[in-house]
Amino acid sequence: MAYTDDAVLAKLSALNETQESIVTVAQWVMFHRRHADRTGQLWLQRLKDSGSNKRLNLIYLANEVAQQSKARRKDDFLIAFSPVIAEATATAYKGATNEVQQKLRRVVEVWRQRQIFEIPIQEAIEGRIDELDKSRSATTRKSGSIFSTNTSSIPSELQSLITPQQTVSKLVLSTRTSVNAANQDFDKLTDPAAVAPSAPVHAARLNGLLKTLANAEGAVAEGIKARKALIDALEKVLETNRISLATEEGQLEMLASRREEIDNKKKEVEDSIMRGFASNSPGTPAGPDGSPGSNHTPMTPAEPDRPEVEALTPPGYPQDPDQPVPDYNLDGVHKEVPALSPPQATNSSPQAVVGLDLLSSLATSYNRPPSAATSVGSAKKRKLNDTAEFPDLGGDAMDGLDADVAEMLRQDSGNGA
Repeated sequence: MAYTDDAVLAKLSALNETQESIVTVAQWVMFHRRHADRTGQLWLQRLKDSGSNKRLNLIYLANEVAQQSKARRKDDFLIAFSPVIAEATATAYKGATNEVQQKLRRVVEVWRQRQIFEIPIQEAIEGRIDELDKSRSATTRKSGSIFSTNTSSIPSELQSLITPQQTVSKLVLSTRTSVNAANQDFDKLTDPAAVAPSAPVHAARLNGLLKTLANAEGAVAEGIKARKALIDALEKVLETNRISLATEEGQLEMLASRREEIDNKKKEVEDSIMRGFASNSPGTPAGPDGSPGSNHTPMTPAEPDRPEVEALTPPGYPQDPDQPVPDYNLDGVHKEVPALSPPQATNSSPQAVVGLDLLSSLATSYNRPPSAATSVGSAKKRKLNDTAEFPDLGGDAMDGLDADVAEMLRQDSGNGA
């Protein structure tokens, strides 16, 4: 079957999911590899017009053709598929069931493992699929994903650079392919050694060269536009970082100034504390009113004086100041105490006489210490005057008493004599 657009579309429409069908169509397509660019365009158009299952079969066909071309080192179809493979894969992935999406992921993983496409093209394919997953709010991919690129690990400040960079990476190969094709056609038609074809053929070739040059020019223009967008995004990130840098430098200067100010205040407080200690040391003069000196600070108040404490002296026994204290000999002999003159009675009542007699006995009668009892003998006692039992107290002691009581006292006194 001759190569025509209708023939290509017919082959693609008859494609099914069996391996035999995919291999047969792949061999026919590779046989017409000189029309690889046109085949790639028709393949993309057919894929967009097909359903989900049919799109998966067309991806299988592209996979077979690309791997066979890589194995045979024929880059015609690799060059033809590179500009459109990312868009085609995203179209087949979008809206497909989970089963179809897993199969598409497996194909993309094989492309990465076997390095079918160049790295920028591979990253563009995986990036488009990741964007579709995010737009559907799909669950985060598990660790060990088939794609090595993980945009979730990219800082948020650099997220704006992902899309421009992917666009540039995708356009690089397509631009290179278009430019290389245009240069080759130009060299062929302008080669002086080439045989000049007939005028109609020459005109047709020149017309084709014009289209090729226009396509290459458009591809280069798109690449320039995408690269400018990437540069603008980079400049925005750079300007944001410059502003942040200026702000942080101002903060650093302010913090350094505050730290120095606080350090000086700390030194002043420490100096005042040391001056307070010096003012409390011994020998510091006090104020005129007994208060701490002028060097005292509120932080170091002077210590108050201790209160006077009354001595704990045991109280003495009451003793008549006119009565002498008996003198004891240390050798154990009790000394004779001279007799005291009897005090003058101020009251002639019997109670006064009894009280005087008691005081007289206390003043003149002393018991010797027990330690001197065995060595000295009995203590000497002061004897009263034989002539009078009672001392003369300046009057009759019986005055004022009842006559019967006075008579009884006289009788007792006579009997005792």
